Amino acid sequence: MKATLLLMLCLISMAKAQTPSNTINLFVGTYSSPEKNPGIQVYSFNTGTGEFSSKSEATGIKNPSYLAITNDRKHLYSVSEGSEGTISSFSLNAATGQLTFLNTAPSGSNGPCYVSVDHKNKFVFAGNYGGGSVAAIPINADGSLNSNIQNIQHEGKSVKPNQDRPHVHAAVLSPDNKYLFVPDLGTDKVNIYRVDVTKSKPLTPANPAFVNIAEGGGPRHFTFHPNGKYAYVIHENTGEVTAFDYANGQLKEKQRLSMPVAGYEGNIHGADIHISPDGKFLYGSMRAEINELGIYSIDKKGLLKFVGRQSTLGKIPRNFSIDPTGNFLLVANQNSDEVVIFKRDKKSGLLADTGKRISVGKPVCLKFVAAN
Repeated sequence: MKATLLLMLCLISMAKAQTPSNTINLFVGTYSSPEKNPGIQVYSFNTGTGEFSSKSEATGIKNPSYLAITNDRKHLYSVSEGSEGTISSFSLNAATGQLTFLNTAPSGSNGPCYVSVDHKNKFVFAGNYGGGSVAAIPINADGSLNSNIQNIQHEGKSVKPNQDRPHVHAAVLSPDNKYLFVPDLGTDKVNIYRVDVTKSKPLTPANPAFVNIAEGGGPRHFTFHPNGKYAYVIHENTGEVTAFDYANGQLKEKQRLSMPVAGYEGNIHGADIHISPDGKFLYGSMRAEINELGIYSIDKKGLLKFVGRQSTLGKIPRNFSIDPTGNFLLVANQNSDEVVIFKRDKKSGLLADTGKRISVGKPVCLKFVAAN
């Protein structure tokens, strides 16, 4: 009897050991305020239940609003929004979520708002909203940043008051790591650069060097479909989404649609854009007085069809993220000081409030990373 019981316990233990963990890391970039500096917050997040718990934090960096994490999960990079224009580097222990500060390097100009890292961990790319430039920052062998950067200044303007000069708002690498796509809100262009990480100055203009966006749109964030054949950009000023066919560094516009309710005449402030892991649905956030997500299905040709709208249940949804399983969508409501957790219906794409909230001061950027 004892031997049988012992065997059963061993089998149960083995089964548990072979079951993949549902717990991953959630990193939250934030804005500082005169009252507090929440820094970068790290949580454990269960992709099966939506439960979470605090894991670690890294404070002392001013406005670490946008984050990027290397593919090997060993290093994290954050912008430091402000007039000084710097990028900070951290070593990362994915198992514990612990971040250890390494150093800072110049972002090339003031007001960095976006950061990405190439697949080979050779360069960090910074989008400088304030200064209207994009920078390539070399990564040292230990993950720290080298100050010998390449900075490319954009020129031009467009028709809206917030388009009196260049305002770079993202720097997104193509799936093959060969091109960098840089939406410039101020000039109504998505600039395209070739990337060669073997060179000290890895960025050169592609051919063509940019695609024009509808005048006054204000391209903000940019994303690729999981199949690598389509790309999408959200416009801050108009709340429109433009869909492109993509191949070999070239974008061909094929659809443009408006997210706000027909007839809406108030402020829009389109913000973030993401696609579900299965490639079936696209979500776009709108801030200002709207504070909601637009939900669209994606057909086999990459075209979008309206599915529904979801209030973000808070103010200024600056960023949102879908967990790698596609079970949950989390929204960082910047001016409500909390992250709202929604459950995704994978068949319909619609969202349901779980009632779960992560309380954190001025959340901006959400990044999921495996913990094991």
